[in-house]
Amino acid sequence: MATSTSIPLSEYLQTSYRPDCDYIDGEVKERNSGEQPHGHIQAIIASIFRENRKAWSTRAITETRVQTRPTRFRIPDICILRSSDPHDPIIRFAPYICIEVLSKDDTLMEIQIRTDEYRAMGVDHIWVVDPWLRIGYIASARGFEHPADGIFTVPGTPIRLVLADLFAELDED
Repeated sequence: MATSTSIPLSEYLQTSYRPDCDYIDGEVKERNSGEQPHGHIQAIIASIFRENRKAWSTRAITETRVQTRPTRFRIPDICILRSSDPHDPIIRFAPYICIEVLSKDDTLMEIQIRTDEYRAMGVDHIWVVDPWLRIGYIASARGFEHPADGIFTVPGTPIRLVLADLFAELDED
């Protein structure tokens, strides 16, 4: 179960946590630790973006601090950045895509708060993957919606993640 501890922002920024923790208005909050389905689907998605990085002009980064507000740092499971985005240690700009992979103990309310923060900072594409139920959601101002065709896309680009293919690969091993 996730717990929290109060510390100053400067201490959070100078501390390494294993696994890394969110920082929410003075509270260091542990994230739900993933089990194999969580880590496996995360690796599958990151590898797809890695394989297509040149064609899609993107970089996939896993579990990196993203400053969503002046006193809030989130650790998305996967951030997709544009190739031209800065290589700073902490992401302080809106990633191209944020992807959250649900752990067994995650709640949609917690994920809604996270995705609302990403949207408020300007992230246009926010995807949520549930490796337990084998479903995906697009998080938008309307809430969570299943992609109608079962495919995560970024309109006007060749970026495509076919959920059935992701889950088939997850089931192979």
